[in-house]
Amino acid sequence: MRVVIVGQGYVGLPLAVRAAQVGHSVVGFDVDDERIKRLAAGESYVDDVASAELRELLDAGTFQPSSDPRSCAGFDVAVIAVPTPLREGTPDLKYIEESARTLARYLRPGATVALESTTYPGTTTDLVAPLLEEGSGLIAGADFYLGYSPERIDPGNREWSLATTPKVVSGINPASLERIDAFYASVVDKTVPVSDPAVAELAKLLENTFRHVNIALVNELAVFAHALGIDVWEAIDAASSKPFGYLRFVPGPGVGGHCLPIDPSYLSWRVQRTLGQSFRFVELANDINNHMPDYVVRRLVAALNERRKPVNGSTILLLGLAYKKNSGDARESPARRVASLLLDMGADVRAADPHVVEDAQVDRRVTRVALTAQQVADADAVVLLADHDLFDLSLVEDAVYVLDTRHRLTGPNVETM
Repeated sequence: MRVVIVGQGYVGLPLAVRAAQVGHSVVGFDVDDERIKRLAAGESYVDDVASAELRELLDAGTFQPSSDPRSCAGFDVAVIAVPTPLREGTPDLKYIEESARTLARYLRPGATVALESTTYPGTTTDLVAPLLEEGSGLIAGADFYLGYSPERIDPGNREWSLATTPKVVSGINPASLERIDAFYASVVDKTVPVSDPAVAELAKLLENTFRHVNIALVNELAVFAHALGIDVWEAIDAASSKPFGYLRFVPGPGVGGHCLPIDPSYLSWRVQRTLGQSFRFVELANDINNHMPDYVVRRLVAALNERRKPVNGSTILLLGLAYKKNSGDARESPARRVASLLLDMGADVRAADPHVVEDAQVDRRVTRVALTAQQVADADAVVLLADHDLFDLSLVEDAVYVLDTRHRLTGPNVETM
């Protein structure tokens, strides 16, 4: 089949590569010309896609990156995998709208369109379907097929890949579900059909809200446990020994990426807009997790004060700019907030992260360095924010002071969050 994947980011590019690998003829469409140039040169900017994989598919002619809308013509299946940011607390679906309008110009009878972007329940039927119909003159469910299949990409996850993670699929009618399911069954090991797109849209938000709320719980618990003089990590280990009725979540410097800082707010917004009620769990989790970087800085300031060191003029080495281990994704990363607060206080902020290569994701005032013994020796404090496997953490053991937000280090000068 001729497949078009609209959006070549952390979701769209792995899907495009996988679809090409299983035998589809794939166009990876993105309006970012610079991104397309890198893909055409065989250069991957996504952790889960190796540049060698790209070059192999480019050489075989099964993957074509393009920023020309005309390359979308003739598709059998098109997938919309574009960002859905928040703007002042309100969902911004302009990228979905632009994608739907582009695809509508090339929509043919019998073609299939799937939405993967995380959004609120009702988007597929109430927004995407009318745009496709208006631009094509065709009727959804009768002339073409439409459904929703939420992305479940977990950047840097060595155990669960796009292919091995079960894929929820839905369609606006039985015929659409059949087409959507058939396509995804060709690229993943298992599909999970549900009755309609609203269920699939809600399932995605449920997954992320569940994580968001539980992370907020242990984050707030970590703050209070420290104030009470209790080792929260030992308590978590003890609770994790229970073989039923408990799932392990651990504290950290905050949440990042797209899923947790943004997606639950889509559900909260929908509930408020439609029902006029507050989704209190989401709002409370947002408040707790959004303020964890501030707590990290407060802990660091207190530690420096104990050592008679002002933040102003101190050299602070941050380890990890990505929001999670072994990922290059710095979107909404708590490290960005930590760095910004410290810079505003007059600190000399240096940061090491072998995965984050795009400087646009990092404050220009931050000095990018490699993790070396000399950088550790020069620092008045080291803060571990993302415990990448590529970090040689043994180099940090002799630091003057370390604030470990990931519970990876031990030593006389190490404090765990």
